Amino acid sequence: MSRGLAVLLGVGAGCLVGMQAPINSRLGRVVGSVQAATFSFIVGTVVLVLIASFVRGGLGDLAHVGRAPWWALIGGLLGAVYVTVALVAVRTLGASGLTAVAISGQLAISVVIDRFGLFGVARQSISVQRIAGLVLLVAGVLLVVRK
Repeated sequence: MSRGLAVLLGVGAGCLVGMQAPINSRLGRVVGSVQAATFSFIVGTVVLVLIASFVRGGLGDLAHVGRAPWWALIGGLLGAVYVTVALVAVRTLGASGLTAVAISGQLAISVVIDRFGLFGVARQSISVQRIAGLVLLVAGVLLVVRK
């Protein structure tokens, strides 16, 4: 995949994530926050099971899940926490505020992951440019969430 296509797909996925919290929050007002997060994951699970059934390997490759390290099995837990927190926090921060703080958290932990080569990611040094990017992002977050 080309870098340009990866960026374009990433932006599109980011747009979907930006829409997810307010949509789930609206559902949460009707059924409850945890229930809305649960329903969100049920819908996502059904869609993924259908897709996985038709791609190479099908659902049979799930039999190999035990070969993965323990930490590779908690992605769904992390997603459940994010979705639940996001659908509650969006009510206070708004979609832009929530997105700003979530992205700042993502970038901060990503720099640590890259620096130490965690979770099988290749090590990358923390450069002045990366630090500047983090500082500018924090400034942006403050501007977005400030009343």
